[in-house]
Amino acid sequence: MKNFSKTLLIVVLVILLGLAGLLGWLTMTEYSPNPIEELDPLTNQANTVLSLGATVDLLSWNIGYAGLGAEEDFLLDGGQTVRPGEQTVVRRYLKGIEETVQAGNYDIVLLQEVDTDSDRTYNIDEAQRLASGTSYHALNYSCPFVPNPQTLLYDPIGKVNSGLLTNSRFQIQRAERISLPCPFSWPLRIANLKRCLLVSYLPIEGSDHELVLVNLHLEAYDSGEGKIAQTRQLREFIESEYQKGNYVIAGGDFNQLFPRSAERYPIILPELWQPGVLEENQLPEEPGWQFVCDITKPTCRLLNQPYEPADTANTQYYVIDGFIISPNVMLELAETLDMGFVNSDHNPVHLRVTLR
Repeated sequence: MKNFSKTLLIVVLVILLGLAGLLGWLTMTEYSPNPIEELDPLTNQANTVLSLGATVDLLSWNIGYAGLGAEEDFLLDGGQTVRPGEQTVVRRYLKGIEETVQAGNYDIVLLQEVDTDSDRTYNIDEAQRLASGTSYHALNYSCPFVPNPQTLLYDPIGKVNSGLLTNSRFQIQRAERISLPCPFSWPLRIANLKRCLLVSYLPIEGSDHELVLVNLHLEAYDSGEGKIAQTRQLREFIESEYQKGNYVIAGGDFNQLFPRSAERYPIILPELWQPGVLEENQLPEEPGWQFVCDITKPTCRLLNQPYEPADTANTQYYVIDGFIISPNVMLELAETLDMGFVNSDHNPVHLRVTLR
């Protein structure tokens, strides 16, 4: 009995020392970006300069790192898994995403959750695969080892490097990564996302002003204060750029319900993940600012199970993807493309605007 107790004590001490070592290592290697960082382009092949009065087609899509297609669920949404079981699945999802983006012939593409070197996507450089024209990638998640919240070590998420990708067929003068407030404290913070804005500045021919393009993916799994703080910083930033005379388009995954969308897609699984809610008073005060979305189709599904649209009692939809446009940007079209959630847990959103 004494030998058993001694052995058990040794095992417990080894486990505790291992966990302490892991925690210390993750703390020392924590991704800590500066408040503002200038970015280098992945590709720089766009020669066309945007012109005043031009009509521009944009696409925004959270591609779910090509790992959250119709066959997948996700642990934090009430599912069981944290990544696809095979590399071939990721490659199939990624090919479908690539084909959809290319088929639309968009002027500007804003993508979220684009991996560059992650265990969950078998180290495929998705940013390089999807880059076109002039392209920038900004990390918002970089960690050498992310434990699975439930199984901890034996089925970890592992290394993650992921972020936002902006492609443009128009010239981009410069691009910046602007850090957003992180709602998590140590130790949760060390293996969590470091959210940001990927801001691209596009010169406009015949004008002293610029098109300021904001690619974003706001907080998801917080208690709500993170989304609010990040939305407030986004508002302050886009308002300041508009006051300079610039044209502003901010698009991406807000992780918050767009106005009037909850009536069409009510919450049917309140015990699982819920997004925040966007309110009109979160826009800048000047008249003419708009939230832009298409509520006729959902932009996101809950990953509590593989996609089963016939199972209406357990299939939760949201409209959390879209745009904010400034008063000098005229809305021509906004439509969600119903891709059946085949290659991602989000549907892409197409925006057409004119700079006036």
